[in-house]
Amino acid sequence: MTDTADRSDHRIVVGVDGSESSVLALQWAAFYGTLLAARLEVVMAWEYPPTFGWAAIAPDWDPAADVQRVLAETAQAAFGEHAPADMHFVVREGGAAKVLLDECKGATMVVVGSRGHGGFTGLLLGSVSANIAEHAPCPVLIIHGHQGPPPRH
Repeated sequence: MTDTADRSDHRIVVGVDGSESSVLALQWAAFYGTLLAARLEVVMAWEYPPTFGWAAIAPDWDPAADVQRVLAETAQAAFGEHAPADMHFVVREGGAAKVLLDECKGATMVVVGSRGHGGFTGLLLGSVSANIAEHAPCPVLIIHGHQGPPPRH
């Protein structure tokens, strides 16, 4: 195992949204994190929903807390009780693609699922993964299908 100090120079950014695709992206990011001696930066973005007419956002709604809950649930779904020790959660307000592009500057790699919660299920890539593939300043891994990585030892 590589010393944690060595891992600080390398990081893998992974975008999650709670979807099955993002659970697999997190698993693959952890797999490559081990191979590349890189720490995991798990990123989730949130935005206030657009309001129409007289509709209002509930005053007690805490989107950052909701996102933290989704991050914890996604990590639980990906790893159970065996989450990587060097996994770090990042929650930022903004559009998912912009937040991920900002976060992956200087990263060893960025990992995303091919499809998130929105959009049209027949498309090969979602808008976020397509945007990341086109504009990321680092290598991009887009996870397709339903196969997870080989077991970690």
